[in-house]
Formats: sequence, C-alpha cells, structure tokens
Amino acid sequence: MKIGVVGASGYAGGELLRLLSHHEKFKITYVSAGSNAGQQITSIHPHLLNFANRNFEKTAIELINECDLVFLALPHGESAALISDISAKVKVVDLGADFRLADSSSWEKYYGGSYAGQFTYGLPEINSNSAKISSSNRVANPGCYATAIILGSAPAIASKIVDATDIVVVAASGTTGAGRSAKINLIGSEVMNNLVSYKFGGVHQHTPEIEENLRLLSGSQVKLSFTPILAPMPRGILATITAKMVESLTSEQAHKIFSEYFAASQFISVLPMGLMPQTSATLGTNNVLMQVAVDAHTNRLVVSVALDNLGKGAAGQAIQNANLMSGFPQDLGLDQLGVK
Repeated sequence: MKIGVVGASGYAGGELLRLLSHHEKFKITYVSAGSNAGQQITSIHPHLLNFANRNFEKTAIELINECDLVFLALPHGESAALISDISAKVKVVDLGADFRLADSSSWEKYYGGSYAGQFTYGLPEINSNSAKISSSNRVANPGCYATAIILGSAPAIASKIVDATDIVVVAASGTTGAGRSAKINLIGSEVMNNLVSYKFGGVHQHTPEIEENLRLLSGSQVKLSFTPILAPMPRGILATITAKMVESLTSEQAHKIFSEYFAASQFISVLPMGLMPQTSATLGTNNVLMQVAVDAHTNRLVVSVALDNLGKGAAGQAIQNANLMSGFPQDLGLDQLGVK
C-alpha cells in the first residue's frame, strides 16, 4: 500500500517514519512538512538514515490523494481544514484532536473554534472499537494521556467496582508531548532537574475525550479530575489513577479483574504483583505496562500505567489502527521490544 505522512517534521511524524520503515505491507511514497518542505528529512530527523538525500515535500491535496492511506500528524485544527478535499478512497488516520470528540460543546470549551465532527475512535482495546476501526476509512487517533488513562480505568469501570464519578489522575509526560515548536518552558535549562504541573485545575483538553469514552463503558456519568505534569525526559507517560471503590476487594482480586480484561491484548501487560511499570521499559514500542492495587486505608483503587507517548500514545497506535483498517494483523510492524 502507498502510504503518506503529512506533518512528518514533528516528533510523532518522525516516529511514524521510523516505524513504517520496517513495515512489510506499507510503502512510504509521500512525506510532507509544510514549513520544512524542500529540506532534507535527515536535517530534522538525523536518526532516520534510511531517508538520507530525501526531502520533505509540500503538503498538497493532489499528492495526498495518490496515496492508499495517509497519516495526518498535524497541529490541532489543520486536519479539519484538509479533510473535505481528501478522496473518500484514501484511508485516513488523524493523529490530531480534530475528530476525537462526539460533543461539540466540549470541543468549543476545551479547544475553541469550529467543531469538525467525529471519526471512529482509534483505541482498539475498548468498546468493541477494533471491529469499528476495521470497517472505517476515517479514524481519530487518541490523545497520549487519554490512551493511558482510559486503558488504566477501563477494567474497573466496565466491572463497576469503582465510583465512576470519582476518578482522580496525576500523570507525568515527557517534553515531546508538547510538540516540536520552540517554547521557553521546554528548553533544557528550564526542564532539567525540574517537575511542574500545567493546565492546572481540570482544564486539560484530553479530559472530555477520556470522559466520553469511559461513559460508553459505564453507561452512566463519568467525572475525572486530571492533573498533568511536565517531566524532565523526552518521551514517556506515567499515569497514576485512583478511584473510590463501591465494594471491598483485595489487591489480588483487583489484579485478576485487570489481567482478565486485557488477557487477549497484544500490547497491554498487567505486570505480576510486586513489579511496577517504568516508562523506560516502553520506549520505542507500542506497549502499555500496568499495575493495580487496592489502598485498603481509603478503599480506593490505585492503577499505575506506563507507555511511550510517541508509541502507543501516537505513532505506534496510529499504525495499529492503520493495520486494522487495511485488514492486516494489528501488530504488523509493531513487534519492537523496549530499549531500557
């Protein structure tokens, strides 16, 4: 299949190129980057030596429409401006937020601007999404925090062992999650030896995305209090999720519920009790590591989730979705082990 990557100069775009380079069925025929058009790919991604002497192309609808499938790795708002001109014959995986939300009022509150609609939500492990993705030609890739938090909450919500209106999350992400644009707060002198919360007070844009998808599991209201933290590392997410339990369970019982829920998953591992997820163990992979326990003192479920925000949180999951859309095994090209 002829594959295009639009917005390939960003971190997620570069990771797409790296992973797609080893895919048996996908051939990268079009690589674009708006403001970087004409520059050598290796001038932005020096590690991608297999693209030496190849340049970024301009972003053009006629070139997109020559592809069988295209990944849109663009800033929020830019996919919506392109999508109406992309041929219906071209499968699209959008890594931006433009088509993730079902509720237009949530879009206006958390993002602003015009609401563009909703694509099939590309988190295959929940809500029978795998089958929906397989029959779609337009898929919205989830946000990185949203992926970690939805997956870490789903077994408890689905089994109704927690109060879905009392979910509290503190999650730390590496700096690549903020994109590649130059920002003072992301330079090394500001980030190193430092932790800082941001979008403080329940205003992070992934909040409605998480609540919408967990509501489909719970069948009732879901309320999330989410505090993100900028961590002094390039990539990775570690999320700690707690929720008030509605019945008394042991850690062993909760661990069994989570293990059984993800037993068929190729990418999600509930670790043996006593082992904790580490972000470094997920780097360069589409894998999710998880641990669960019950805080008996407060009767709260506690879940720890680690993933690579550029892997399962972006490019890896996008390729997993593209595999499903194209009728391939969902792990094709995604069998990398962590590099810790």
